[in-house]
Amino acid sequence: MDSLTPKRPAVGDKSGARDGLAQHGRRSSATQGEGLKNSDSLGIYAKYKHTGLKTDPETGEIIQFDPMAAMVERYILQSVARRLLPTSITAKCMRVKRTKALVEVWQSTEHKKAFYIGLVTCGSVWRCPVCSAKIAARRRQELIDAMDAHKAAGGCVNMLTLTCPHQWGDDLVDLLAKQAKALNNFWKDRQVKAILAEMGTIGQVRALEATHGRLSPQNNGWHPHYHILLFQGVNVDLGRFNDAQIRDWQVRLYLRWANACKLAGLGEPSFEHGLKLDDGSYAAKYASKWGLEDEMTKGHTKKALHGETPFDFLRAYLADKNDKQAAALFIEFANIFKGKRQLHWSKGLKKRFGIGEKTDDQIAEEKVDHSHFLSRLTDDQWRDVLAVEGRASVLSIATSSGWDGVLAFLESIKGKGVKK
Repeated sequence: MDSLTPKRPAVGDKSGARDGLAQHGRRSSATQGEGLKNSDSLGIYAKYKHTGLKTDPETGEIIQFDPMAAMVERYILQSVARRLLPTSITAKCMRVKRTKALVEVWQSTEHKKAFYIGLVTCGSVWRCPVCSAKIAARRRQELIDAMDAHKAAGGCVNMLTLTCPHQWGDDLVDLLAKQAKALNNFWKDRQVKAILAEMGTIGQVRALEATHGRLSPQNNGWHPHYHILLFQGVNVDLGRFNDAQIRDWQVRLYLRWANACKLAGLGEPSFEHGLKLDDGSYAAKYASKWGLEDEMTKGHTKKALHGETPFDFLRAYLADKNDKQAAALFIEFANIFKGKRQLHWSKGLKKRFGIGEKTDDQIAEEKVDHSHFLSRLTDDQWRDVLAVEGRASVLSIATSSGWDGVLAFLESIKGKGVKK
């Protein structure tokens, strides 16, 4: 029997996790063309343990966050993504020099963090842990600025979460298409429009996120969902936004979302999980932590309490090279989500708050404002750094010990990049 033939494992059976997509269900055609063809060894990371942050195991709340350790992990996970997506631009990201460019190291004057200039960037929020972090930090600030401006003008921002029915064996492409259709049905619904008008809604920012439940007892497969920041409270009494009224709006909106899901061929979502309407405190918390990796509110990079994010698959594969399922699921996600928008602002909302338009690629290529030049690496030095997967080490040492520390590190790895 083909190792990718769909079969559902017994709960707790981890051996099946090593059989590609066997636990997952049908194999998507989107996984073709990428895979474990790269011969690079990740053995250098064999003893690595994630230390970027600590979270409360019950709530997912951040207890401690170490930005430098998180940066090191991002480069490590990017190397894992390179192994799984060897023909993608992500495989070249922060490794290959731009045409005629030199590899330079700069340092932020404000935050003291070191960073590279002169390297190719992929600008992918879905595939690349390094670019994703930089882009998310910029998007987080945009969200915070817009929310602050709206609240200063007397409005409020609430959080709407929409989830559709999903189960093991669902095809992710089909699930996303039906979910998009359900969302379109929902926004066009007259009753939904009337409820949003009651709430004084002027616009929204929608985030697309996805986790996977392969490790949960139910294993409901892929779980794509939307988090939506609703900019509200215009020309209405903010005193209306009490617990009882929010509960009433939630029930009424749920009924329309359930109908929209059924019309899209998804079935009826449960009242418990299908739709949630949370107040401004939850929305503010969500926006303020956008961009902190592994945190419970950060989309595809979050550390899910009852599921795995795509970047969790990279961690799983790093920990166990026999976890072929984690590799296959990441490849599937990366190919299907390629080109999709992570955040969608309703028409005119950015302009209303004076927020400029920049693409993810532009943000990934930006040099940090208020920074200064430290030094540059020769071609031989950069080859040595790549040979020992030392990209994060150079930045970490430059940040903590200055360029003299980097020179000592470069001397210790001298010649490692020479082909034998």
